[in-house]
Amino acid sequence: MPKVIYYVASSLDGFIATADNNLDWLLQFGFEPFQAHYDRFIAGVGAVIMGGETYRWLRAEEPDAWAYSQPCWVLTSREETPPPQGDIRFAAGDVEQVLDEARDAAGERNVWVVGGGNVAAQFADAGLLDELWVTYMPVALGSGRRLLPVDRPTRPMQLVATTQFNGGAAELRFSVR
Repeated sequence: MPKVIYYVASSLDGFIATADNNLDWLLQFGFEPFQAHYDRFIAGVGAVIMGGETYRWLRAEEPDAWAYSQPCWVLTSREETPPPQGDIRFAAGDVEQVLDEARDAAGERNVWVVGGGNVAAQFADAGLLDELWVTYMPVALGSGRRLLPVDRPTRPMQLVATTQFNGGAAELRFSVR
């Protein structure tokens, strides 16, 4: 059965970006050590869900390109401009309804909750996340955008897999349900 997965990189102290949404701390590690792992992950993804801040960051980084071939839902209440290509749908409101649409589009593949942390927390608070895949980078930020700012404590998660990468990063994969 396809899963809803929050797949993300985090600092050791639980931040996915600086307070001003800067990712230089993450980008300094490059992509090469993670590329084959990411390629296997994305091959199993049939739909993507992200928040408006993540969307605007991606668009600012590459204004004329779009990173995903899968249909993408952007949770935002702002008026947004889509890139020249890509299947992007803007939505506001209930995450369960958005997830139903994304699951239909994903078919037999997984739904990736890209982020940010606030979007993932909405899914976690609603009991809609199946797995959490966090690649912890060997750096601490001290403050910033939290990994999973839930409204209340989650149920205990089960560690189901680990992956160690060259350069000191480690992915922990948790089953949420």
